[in-house]
Amino acid sequence: MMEGQGWTLPIVLAILVVAALAFAYRLGRRSRDEAPAELAQLLDAADKLKTAQAELSGRMQQSETSVNARLESLAKRLGDGLTEHTERTGQTLKHLHERLAVIDTAQKNITDLSQQMVGLQDILSNKQARGAFGEIQLRDLVTGTLPPSAYEFQATLSNGKRADCLLKLPNPPGSIAIDSKFPLESYEKLRAAGDDAAKVQAGREFSAAVRKHVLDIAERYIVAGETAESALMFLPSEAIYAELHANFRNVIEESFKRRVWIVSPTTLMATLTTVRAILKDALMREQAGVIQQEVIKLLEDVVRLDKRVDSLESHFGQASKDIREIRVSADKVLKRGARIDSLQFEEPSAAGELEAPPPQLKEVER
Repeated sequence: MMEGQGWTLPIVLAILVVAALAFAYRLGRRSRDEAPAELAQLLDAADKLKTAQAELSGRMQQSETSVNARLESLAKRLGDGLTEHTERTGQTLKHLHERLAVIDTAQKNITDLSQQMVGLQDILSNKQARGAFGEIQLRDLVTGTLPPSAYEFQATLSNGKRADCLLKLPNPPGSIAIDSKFPLESYEKLRAAGDDAAKVQAGREFSAAVRKHVLDIAERYIVAGETAESALMFLPSEAIYAELHANFRNVIEESFKRRVWIVSPTTLMATLTTVRAILKDALMREQAGVIQQEVIKLLEDVVRLDKRVDSLESHFGQASKDIREIRVSADKVLKRGARIDSLQFEEPSAAGELEAPPPQLKEVER
């Protein structure tokens, strides 16, 4: 406000100077009678100008105070907004850092999975490695379900053929051979076929490949008198198993005729569970025979014990009889003793009286 007063005062002085010059000019032209009136007007105008200047100074001071308050409020708002924005930015950056860490981990997992998929693809592209993959999966399923005494891997049959796994079951049905097959090349060719003609040709090749595996298993691993009348062909792929049952019913029917049951990992697990129940039932039957023999021996021991109890009872009966007879004899002895104790002996009057015993003594002797 001091600066406002500093520049308003020169303006007022300049106005007064201009007014004085105007007055002097008019004074030179007008008469002396008109000069006081104009001077009074000039003084009045100066007072009004001074009053307006004071009002203007007050308004300018009030405006400056209001502007300063608004500037302070605006500065406070800007400061609070910047602080809040900084905090939000920090939190956003923190969440972004966490998400980037999760993305890095997922990227690493995807990279590892890609490497594993490449390794799996390399394994499946090789026939021998693919066969080993199926055998390993078969081994894991069998060892995880059955006891070690119920199976044998790479079992050699009497015809010289070696089965991937032989389930040892009691007769009937007997041992069941399992052989792992993986017709992946013909299946991939079937899936990659574009037009109808290619699909028909690929379907024929796929059907022929699976049918050949069925015939080989029926010829090699079903041996009369040694194995069961059926065998299992294990497909380590649920997709190939589903494709067979969905679109190649003739191959499934051929396997039924040859008594070769095609199983996938899921259906093999159900089959092995059934086999475990059969083995448990057979073991219970064996244990029932042992229990029956033990029960027979126990009955023999019970009969022998019964005889000995009868003999002991007869001994106890004889002993009781002897004790009763002894008790009767003892009672008689006591009674006789009591009678003897109750006798009264008198002095004899003559010698002849001594020869004849008293009547009481004769009774006691009886």
